[in-house]
Amino acid sequence: MQELRLRQQMTLAPRLQQSVKLLQMSALEFTTAVELALASNPFLEEAEEQAAGPADIAEGRPDMDSANPAPGAAPAPSSSAPTEEAPAAAEYGGDYPSPARADGADRDLGQWASAPVSMREKLSLELGSYRLGARDRLLAEFIIDSLDEDGYLRTPTASLCDDLSPDFSPPPDDAEWLTALRLVQQLDAPGLGARDLQECLALQLEAAPGLSASLRALALRIVREQIDRLAKNDSVGLRRALNCSDDELRDACALIRGLDPKPGRRYDAQAPVYVVPDVFVDKWRSRWRVVPNRSAMPQARLHQVYADLFRRARLDDRSPMAQELQEARWLVRNVEQRYTTIQRVAEAIVKRQQTFFEYGEVALRPLMLKEVADDLDMHESTVSRATVSKYMVTPRGVFEFRHFFSRELPTDSGGTCSAAAVRALIRELIEAEDPAMPLSDVALAQQLANNGIVLARRTVSKYRGQLRLPPAELRREH
Repeated sequence: MQELRLRQQMTLAPRLQQSVKLLQMSALEFTTAVELALASNPFLEEAEEQAAGPADIAEGRPDMDSANPAPGAAPAPSSSAPTEEAPAAAEYGGDYPSPARADGADRDLGQWASAPVSMREKLSLELGSYRLGARDRLLAEFIIDSLDEDGYLRTPTASLCDDLSPDFSPPPDDAEWLTALRLVQQLDAPGLGARDLQECLALQLEAAPGLSASLRALALRIVREQIDRLAKNDSVGLRRALNCSDDELRDACALIRGLDPKPGRRYDAQAPVYVVPDVFVDKWRSRWRVVPNRSAMPQARLHQVYADLFRRARLDDRSPMAQELQEARWLVRNVEQRYTTIQRVAEAIVKRQQTFFEYGEVALRPLMLKEVADDLDMHESTVSRATVSKYMVTPRGVFEFRHFFSRELPTDSGGTCSAAAVRALIRELIEAEDPAMPLSDVALAQQLANNGIVLARRTVSKYRGQLRLPPAELRREH
């Protein structure tokens, strides 16, 4: 019996496919792609005019303001309008540290030459390439945020519901959590997101390439059924239980012992990842502004002479060159669209996170991709691609765009704060503690509650672990 099924599928046009691909590239990947196109397409040439870089920003040149500044960014003075001093930025209330002094060139621009990528950043970057619904993405991000430094999810998924915003409704069921967990376990290094050692090793075995079916199956049986015997080097017991030969057992055990029991630790030893910033954020005339970093990237434009010659030519077979001319036009438009989208997203971030630029990490506000998407009338997936592997140089350091997106935590006063701000508060509390009497996680939770932020002890422990700060007993000075 034949069965007829209808399936709806969206196919992007080639130009849109190229636009999406360029947008999700890092600055280095984008530079490589444009340079390759310049070298291979005769209808493209590199534009000689380039935008100013950090030196122009440091001097506070007004002509470098964005054409469409976001609220809170300085408008560019024009020749037809009088130039006047912009009013001082509105002060925000709260117990924040001293504001940043960002006017002028007093900063180390060399610091953006390299930036280490943590395990959670790497997983979030890869997650951004998946087309997911807002709810599914949030659950996956929450699991990533809950991994410990070894890469394990030690907290039962049922307990994770306690830390979700009360506005997250309906609460996720076990099937939703499991789906999100399986997605996280597919990201980057195999073994991440495991709930115990057996699952960690099994995930690595399942993903290992080039193994024979029999060797993989035997190794998985050992991991799932005989892990205790393997730990005791009980070869006789293993061979009897598995009914295998000495050679088969030896190969399977050697394979398992070559796996990584703590896949999250490999990110500690990673060499710095060199990045090129996409934008610069600076304070000019008391207002925060965003300036694109076009000077560090190639500028492609249509080679007008060749295009005119092609149009006047009478050739029998014009299709290959016509395709190259069309691709050149697409690239020029898509490159400009990439700059515009990244600029708009950066401006929206700066608009919503001005307290961070004034006061630092402790003032980072809750922010979701959907908020920026709604502000800019963009699809959430477009904003996601515009934040992955995109960096901004600020007076407070170099930050990936994703750094400014943090989930919302309720306070007992009815307000909200961001998870990133809570982590910053925990760090401040630990740095100010008496080394002879360090604060336990229970004491830290109480201190946060005194400031209106009510969190479970296990959540405080999780955030402290994410900051790579040891527990109280290991911080005590004897």
